[in-house]
Amino acid sequence: MEHGLEIIGTIVGILYLWLEYRASIYLWIAGIIMPAVYIFVYYEAGLYADFSINIYYMGAAIYGWMMWKYGAFLRRTILKRKDARQQSSPITHMPTRYLLPLTAVFIAALLGIAWILMNFTDSNVPWLDSFTTALSIVGMWMLARKYVEQWWAWIAVDAVSTGLYIYKGLDFTAGLYALYTIIAIFGYFKWRKMM
Repeated sequence: MEHGLEIIGTIVGILYLWLEYRASIYLWIAGIIMPAVYIFVYYEAGLYADFSINIYYMGAAIYGWMMWKYGAFLRRTILKRKDARQQSSPITHMPTRYLLPLTAVFIAALLGIAWILMNFTDSNVPWLDSFTTALSIVGMWMLARKYVEQWWAWIAVDAVSTGLYIYKGLDFTAGLYALYTIIAIFGYFKWRKMM
């Protein structure tokens, strides 16, 4: 059952990444299903921060769907701008004013999650598990806002996760994240062209 769930999660994960690469709004549907599966996989593997981040991913997927579907409408309504005619939010660069707050969120999340894992779980990889989880929190927010720089966060998360999952014996998931790393690099350049 454990490997079966991992294989299902891997298949949905590939679909998710393909939809993200294409900047398709339907990535958010896969973004709800995949974490629901991986909650069980990561708990069984003792990756408690990854287990927890998947609960966040489900909520973030709902937020992302709303931002991509209604973001331009909400901005038009709130700002009363008549020139914002797009149906969905465009891909943009992240404003530099977000760099310091996002760095602070990342550091606080990294330290807080590592502390929890070291003091309240039997995790044998608290820092790596915390790193990927903290950076994923920032990356999901950037993805929901359609910032092209979100790919940089995912390249780092995916590369570190590949090694972590190999170490934990999650071979299918490690293969998925190795693929994620490669596609995230191409995704960055694809989104830049789409801007």
